[in-house]
Amino acid sequence: MDERNRRAFLIGGFGAIAVLAVLFFIVGARPILDSLLSADLSLVAVTFGLALCWLAAWSLMLRTVLATLGVEIPLVKSFFVYAGAVFANNVTPFGQAGGEPIAALLISKVSDSRYETGLVGIASVDVLNVIPSISLVFVGVGYYATTAAIGDRLETAVGSAVVLISAILLAMGLVWRYRDAIIERLPAIIAPRIGRLGLERFDSETLEDDLADRMGRFFENIERIATNRWRLGAIIGLSLCGWLFQTAALLAAFAALGYSVPVYVLLFAIPLANIAGAAPLPGGLGGIEAAFVTLLVPTTGVAASAVTAAVLLFRGAVYWMPILIGGASVSAFGIRTVK
Repeated sequence: MDERNRRAFLIGGFGAIAVLAVLFFIVGARPILDSLLSADLSLVAVTFGLALCWLAAWSLMLRTVLATLGVEIPLVKSFFVYAGAVFANNVTPFGQAGGEPIAALLISKVSDSRYETGLVGIASVDVLNVIPSISLVFVGVGYYATTAAIGDRLETAVGSAVVLISAILLAMGLVWRYRDAIIERLPAIIAPRIGRLGLERFDSETLEDDLADRMGRFFENIERIATNRWRLGAIIGLSLCGWLFQTAALLAAFAALGYSVPVYVLLFAIPLANIAGAAPLPGGLGGIEAAFVTLLVPTTGVAASAVTAAVLLFRGAVYWMPILIGGASVSAFGIRTVK
């Protein structure tokens, strides 16, 4: 890790600690700890088991995407590869945006595929996960609106999510529409700047052609995924299963503390809270927890300390457990690569 990346990691880590400290101060550390100590261990185990099911569903999603691109990965290995990708997302600032390049490198090394193929694979998983999440938000919020008045806080969260997702989709649409112009012009802009860095791995004379070739293959791979309707439907179905497993895991976390909360609230709370993962914090650590508490306290009627405790259990399953599994996977794959 170079000095700049180390500095960014430390700043993000301290930022996450600061956000969590503020959350604990506002809610109260002692009530949160008391709630955690009262948790039913069997239901905590169920929470972690459902999180493993989520991880497995989205690893199958990645495997299916890569198979569409002609890259075959064994079933069990795909689980650990995706866990490694989640690990990369969870330890870098800005969530998926920061972790995707590392995840793409991991995929390319493990599968002996091109880097841009791995990048298309993991980026496609992240983008296609948005489609079911939007549906769940509108279904959950729509049902919630029939049972209670939508507060300003929830209305702002939903509105912000719609604006953010719309902006992302618009940007993606523009990039796709003008992809030929991007392939033609962007390498000529980037190549001289990379060439000035003096890196030996880049041949300045052929760099522009190499970049254009890589971008061309990148867009071709995206088109292969988008035009395979059967596999695209299967990928989105696996994504939906993953979201529902996360919902079930959070439901189990609340049950472990003795609380029953409406499923439809969790359907929209999970995708909305995960938007905080775009913050410059490692995997959104701290920001996502705070977003969950902000959304769930007024919509469930459960005490803030109990909500925070349930969220911490849930995040232990979907954030910290993949870090342990994925970190071990990255280390193991790295050792094999070196050998």
